[in-house]
Amino acid sequence: MTQALRMSNLFVRTMRNDPADEDIDSAKLLVRAGYLKKEAPGIFTWLPLGLRVLNKLENIIREEMATAGAQEVHLPALLPKEPYEVTHRWEEYGENIFKLKDRHGADYLLAPTHEEMFTLLAKNYYSSYKDLPVVLYQIQTKYRDEARPRAGLIRGREFIMKDAYSFTLDEDGLKQEYVKQRDAYERVYKRVGVKYVIVKSFSGPMGGSASEEFQAPLPIGEDTYALSPAGNTWNVEALSTPTPEPVDFSSTPAASEVEVGQAKSIDKMVEVANAQFAREDGREWAASDILKNVAVTLIHPADSEHKEAWREVVVVGVPGDREVDTKRLEAAFSPCEVEEASEEDLKKHPELVLGFIGPKALGPQARQAADGASDSAVRYFVDAHIARGSVWYTGADKNGVDYVNLVYGRDFEADGVVEALRVREGDMSPDGSGPLSFERGVEIGQVFQLGLKYTNALGFSVLNQNGKTQPVWMGSYGIGVSRTLACIAEFHHDEQGLAWPMSVAPAQVHVVIAGKGDELSAEAEKLVAELSRNGVEVLFDDREKVGAGVKFKDAELIGVPLIAVVGRGFSNDGTIEVRNRHTGESLQVPADQAAETLRKMVVEQLAELDAAAGE
Repeated sequence: MTQALRMSNLFVRTMRNDPADEDIDSAKLLVRAGYLKKEAPGIFTWLPLGLRVLNKLENIIREEMATAGAQEVHLPALLPKEPYEVTHRWEEYGENIFKLKDRHGADYLLAPTHEEMFTLLAKNYYSSYKDLPVVLYQIQTKYRDEARPRAGLIRGREFIMKDAYSFTLDEDGLKQEYVKQRDAYERVYKRVGVKYVIVKSFSGPMGGSASEEFQAPLPIGEDTYALSPAGNTWNVEALSTPTPEPVDFSSTPAASEVEVGQAKSIDKMVEVANAQFAREDGREWAASDILKNVAVTLIHPADSEHKEAWREVVVVGVPGDREVDTKRLEAAFSPCEVEEASEEDLKKHPELVLGFIGPKALGPQARQAADGASDSAVRYFVDAHIARGSVWYTGADKNGVDYVNLVYGRDFEADGVVEALRVREGDMSPDGSGPLSFERGVEIGQVFQLGLKYTNALGFSVLNQNGKTQPVWMGSYGIGVSRTLACIAEFHHDEQGLAWPMSVAPAQVHVVIAGKGDELSAEAEKLVAELSRNGVEVLFDDREKVGAGVKFKDAELIGVPLIAVVGRGFSNDGTIEVRNRHTGESLQVPADQAAETLRKMVVEQLAELDAAAGE
């Protein structure tokens, strides 16, 4: 028998108007309906209704983790600095983590993630191949010092996450556990009614090799993922550009310097080129013919040679009609942060003539010109779209001077090729099946094959069957629990309010007394008691001094999937109205059949979600 929640004493206050400081539907409705209370940007109090939804979501995750063979632990959120120094993430996370000192001056952090601590935990207990494989997980509050918290639970400074870690004897074992966890995630999201797309992703500061994200396709999402005609998907940071075919430059004239005045912008360069330097092929110059050289600063984390983070200016060559994507550059230069080169950065490199930066004073050609006597030349990279043999109009590293007919591979080289461009509709997909299209999404989970990064750094190895030391392979698997809850609300609401899936709803049936009189109250109490005896979770609006209109609005706002109304129908012909919050459909049921009808509807809705998870 379950205990019904009664609105007369439930700690909840609904709001008629949207809170002014929330910018997406889920955040507005969760606050309005009394699930959350905002305390500060990115920080929320969970109220009784919110905790019920959260606990149900967490229990579903626990069930699927158990099915996948994972064991639950609980680590502290306040962690010492030293393990994160060993893996360099104390520096790599930069300002994104909360750092603090205790009264003795020791450094700590509020954990944004727990790879180091799980590795040390397993290392402390396991030393033999006989102990492996093992998968440990926790559901824990995490902390990140978000510069711009937004979108309610989507991007907070304090958030709830399920993170699991597998430890196996070899890479094959890692791949097997990876598949188990990936499958478990699919079952979780199907059981809670969240749409998702699995996309190939970039591992970032987590490290490792293979990585995939679970993206909830929502226009409010901050992530963009790409789709190919063949159905493959990628996070834009993980997109790779197919290597372009080399261009035959045998008939291209020698490069020459040309006076262009103060034509520094791409538009001005195109204008001057068309006015003064007619092309031999007869077509006009376009922005795509300009090699734009962008100076950026890499902020390297501290390492064995640098006690503190250090800055390096590099230049990236991109077609003049395209824009640089800093996030994609950060993926290319990980674990560095990337920002536009500052005035102070550029002062240290007088060879970089603003508005006229060209490749010949940089990278391999600059070192070659110095006969190898200097290794201090600014490193130069080209975007992956730039083909060898391609011909460019670009800066000549002198004020008022450009190059015409500068050929990549003949007149200049690069220190490397990077993915620098902001991707756009029509770019070729990595699988070669056709042009890319894009959608917005919210990342709700990610799975990583971390490999040996953390176990090697922290010295976790075991003795194998031959008595020899062998490194342990590691995987990491995260679900954004609070984010997922927000996405459930995003997928399941309408203009009136929330409409929770049965699996996570704070109650399964919302009983409303719509009218006055002892007869209605007695019948409602009878229905609530019978539902509770049959294990149905009930939210009972038994408030005496609240009108039926307010009760109905609250029921729609709170979003329990089934609403049972004891009111006019019972007074007229002994029926109870049953409303389906998802479909809007309603039916009149004889009072003596209402409890059983509602119980069957609850079972049917749960079965539908379970069936979807089993597909």
